[in-house]
Formats: sequence, structure tokens, C-alpha cells
Amino acid sequence: MALADQIPTQSGFGPRSEPDDVLAGVDLAGKTAIITGGYSGIGLETTRALAARGVKVVVPVRTPEKARKALADLDGDISTAALDLADLASVRRFGAEMLDGLDRLDLLINNAGIMACPLARVGPGWESQFGINHMGHFALTHTLMPLLQKADGARVIAVSSAAHRISGILWDDIQYAKSEYNKWQAYGQAKTANALFANGLSRRLKASGGLAFSLHPGAIFTPLQRHLPQEEMVALGWINADGTPSEMAQKGFKSPTQGASTTLWAATAPALEGKAGVYCADCDIAPPAESSEGWSGVQPHAADDGAAEKLWTISEGLLAEA
Repeated sequence: MALADQIPTQSGFGPRSEPDDVLAGVDLAGKTAIITGGYSGIGLETTRALAARGVKVVVPVRTPEKARKALADLDGDISTAALDLADLASVRRFGAEMLDGLDRLDLLINNAGIMACPLARVGPGWESQFGINHMGHFALTHTLMPLLQKADGARVIAVSSAAHRISGILWDDIQYAKSEYNKWQAYGQAKTANALFANGLSRRLKASGGLAFSLHPGAIFTPLQRHLPQEEMVALGWINADGTPSEMAQKGFKSPTQGASTTLWAATAPALEGKAGVYCADCDIAPPAESSEGWSGVQPHAADDGAAEKLWTISEGLLAEA
């Protein structure tokens, strides 16, 4: 689960693989999954793919009407329950409801998140991207651990991002209490936290046979970009001035279904047995990044056992104080 463990399995899949490709021949009947953000973007496609293959899917929802419309045409056993990752009381209520209603949890897919938003505070004053993307999921997973430990080989997936390369953990000022806020740096820190969370969780699931992984789903147009003004997306080269996808985006961005495929692969692939805590991309284990430049591979700071344990201790402390 350290950088040396980042060895691709030669899975045979790639960036354009679809859910039907990675799930072919995989028996998921009777399993239970919780998918945060499971009614939007790649989360919706993850819900669609798993429910269609016999998985009982619980989708936590913050906006019930939006969820109802998004999930209306999906087939399978899909239910919803109230959850706001920015509100620890809501997280605990959701956890209690799941502990009361489920006998085990086979898959926990921590997919929801926010990106590059203006400075905001959640919970007891946490910076919102760290607070929602990391601490909300940390608290959720903590409450659901008894169900994960009852499953036969549970898997927890933390949806990180290649944006982890932007920043490691800002150990001296995680919440931007002293330093000037930078929305992209904060996003990078949160995505690094997602990767380190899976690393640390993998050790805590070992006794019960569970596994945890993080991943980069790929560049995809989804509601995740809702906080970005059009002119910024033009400057980034993602869209043209008229709002249409740029040539770069047309060539390099994935569809939402393709974006869900790495999550589905990490959640089910036999090739990942015994490889707890690794960071994945394009339906395989990602190799170490060749340099600090570029977006491919995983950077050392996101695959560091010591950093993972340090963050886990800090996160436990923050949760205890909240």
C-alpha cells in the first residue's frame, strides 16, 4: 500500500472501458452497496451498473427531489436515505439507520464531493472541501464499520483525483485558519486525503478480510464543475468560448459511464485481492508518477503509509472534538 505497491496488474482494460466490460462475468447478486453521490454524474452511473446486476443499492441523498428524478428510470433494488456529508449529526443519523436496517455492507463507495469552490466552513469550522470530501466520508465510514466487518470481503472505494498532485496535506494549516485560501490547492489537499484515507483504512479492515482503494476516475464533465465560471473553464482549455467542449476535452475527457468504470473495477476486480490500499486509474493500479509534472500516475505524498497514519490520527481527533 506504499508507492512500491503501485504496480499495474495489466488488467486488459483502459480509459475507454465501459461498465459492461469490467463487470462481465462478475457475480454481484445479493450484495449490498452504499454509494454517496449516487444520483449524479459518475455516481449515478455506478448506481445504475450495480443495481442492474442484482446489487441492493442505498443512495444517500441531500436533495430528495433531485434524487427521485435522477433515479426514476433505473432498474433494480435502489433505495434512498437522508444524508448531508457537511453535517455530522446527519451522518450519524444515516449511520444509525443503516446499522438498524442492514445486516452487512459489501461495498461502500465514497463518491460524493465538491471541487474548487469558494471558501466556506462546515461542521465545527472545517474548510468545506476537506470537511465534505474527506471528513464527511471519514465519519460515515467510521459509523458503518460494524457492517463492513460483517461482510465477506467488503470493499471501500474512495474516489480521489489526479488533482491530488496539486497539494499534499497542509499539516500546519489544514483548515486555512492562517494562510490565504486557494480553492485548487484545497481541492488537491482533499483528494490527497481521500487517497491516504483508503491507505489507512486498508489496515483497519484487514482483520475482517476487507479492502480499501482510492482512484482517479478520469476527466469528465459532470455537476462537479458547478462552482467553476465558464471563463475559468475556457482558460483551463476544457471548453470553447461558446460553451462547447474543446478539442482537448473531446479527445481526453471520458463519458460518465467510462468515468464510473474504474470505480466498478476497483469494487469488484479479483486482481486486486491482496493489494489493499492502492490507488487506481483507468481500470488498473496506477503506476508511480514519473515526475512532479503532468497528471498521470500517483504522487509519493498520496501513497505514503506514514502520512496516511498521521492523517488518520488527526481525523480521529477532529471527529472526537466535533
